[in-house]
Amino acid sequence: MATYLVIHDVDDVDHWVSSPKRAEVFGPLGITIRVFRGAAESNQVGLILEIPDMDAFQEIMGSEVGAEAMKFDGVHPETLVMLSEA
Repeated sequence: MATYLVIHDVDDVDHWVSSPKRAEVFGPLGITIRVFRGAAESNQVGLILEIPDMDAFQEIMGSEVGAEAMKFDGVHPETLVMLSEA
């Protein structure tokens, strides 16, 4: 099981936090998710992901389903930073 910290900006933090898309997309892959908000007045958010199958994760992230989920959630893909547990 791989653990990752993912940080990125979004259009609307409240919308992103309450979005069902993470569970819809990542749940079937067995990925567990912890959600974090940035400082007040920030559009930065974060996730801790426990990923059992990195190949499946990369496939979904590179798919139309992944792109549509990010668009629905207002994610700014160019700000995405993914850090692996050392």
